[in-house]
Amino acid sequence: MKIIQKVTVKQVLTTTSRKELRERFNQRTEQLERECRQLEFEQKKLERKPELSKQEVERRFSKEISRRKDRIRWMSHQLQQLSILPNGSELDTDEVESIVDVEEGDQWEEIRNKEIVIRDGKVIRAR
Repeated sequence: MKIIQKVTVKQVLTTTSRKELRERFNQRTEQLERECRQLEFEQKKLERKPELSKQEVERRFSKEISRRKDRIRWMSHQLQQLSILPNGSELDTDEVESIVDVEEGDQWEEIRNKEIVIRDGKVIRAR
C-alpha cells in the first residue's frame, strides 16, 4: 500500500545557509505583513456594505489575519533560533509530502519518522 506522508526538511546551519535562511524568513514575513494589511483593507471595505453583517465579515477576516500573524510569530521565532544556534546545528525549515510504500510487518516508527537533511542546498541525508 502507498501512503502520502509529511516529511520534515532540516537545514544544517552554515554561514551561507544562515544568510539565505535569514533572507527567506524576512521575505516571507514581509509578504505575510502585506497580506494582513490587504485583508484589513478588504475587511473595512466589506464592513461598509449594508447587505453584509459586520460581525460575520469581521469573524471571517479575523481568522485569516490571525493565521498570518501566527506565521509571522513563527518566522520571528525561527529568526531568533537562527541567531542563537551554532554552525552545524539542524533547524527545521520546511515540510514536504512523500509517497511511502507500506507493507505488512514494517516498523511503523521507522515509516513515520522520516526527515531530509540539507547542507548548502544539497541533500546530505534522507533518514
